Amino acid sequence: MARPEPTPIRRGPGDPRTALDPLPGPVWYAAYGSNLDAARFACYLGGGRPVGGFRDHPGCRDSTPPRTDRPVLLPGGLYFALESRTWSGGMAFYDPELPGSVAARAYLLSADQFADVAAQEMHRVPGGPPDLIATAVASGRASAGPGRYETVVCAGILDGRPVLTLTAPWRAGDVPPNPPAPAYVATITRGLRDSHGWTDDQIARYLARCHGVPQAPPPA
Repeated sequence: MARPEPTPIRRGPGDPRTALDPLPGPVWYAAYGSNLDAARFACYLGGGRPVGGFRDHPGCRDSTPPRTDRPVLLPGGLYFALESRTWSGGMAFYDPELPGSVAARAYLLSADQFADVAAQEMHRVPGGPPDLIATAVASGRASAGPGRYETVVCAGILDGRPVLTLTAPWRAGDVPPNPPAPAYVATITRGLRDSHGWTDDQIARYLARCHGVPQAPPPA
């Protein structure tokens, strides 16, 4: 079955023209890395180890599947850096200040589920309150610490709900690039194929444009 066209996320937080439903409530979690793959993301919800990964996840307190998911395009760019504890090789990070757009899969979760997913990405124990959501929506971003995936970014609003994602506090040019591991690329590829309906050639061209993928051929 064909996937719907991706929704560009443009309107930022704090825009007075945006009717944002009261929080707490459902939020969109925009996944742009391995969580593009629904089977891999299920390990964050229900616990377990993803195929090709090296780390187990405890799962969320509420393992209910997402209410729905949508392909979206986030304003900014994607880059690979540092060393993944789950896959080895470089990790995918979102830089909203880069030109272009980032293909993502937006899952509609409860605020508590998003908080638990964020905790696992931050290598913390799930169970804390979703305090960062309101701050990120109000100011565009909120930080739980200085490390990888410890920054929550509100990329915009979709259907009256905030579109949130996780990244690092630094910019793409602030850290040395590091190419992703094959298992990581394969998981991202499955996710892009399933969520956006892209061909393998489209995916290869998209990834070749990302910072930190010097071994990929440039787009023709």
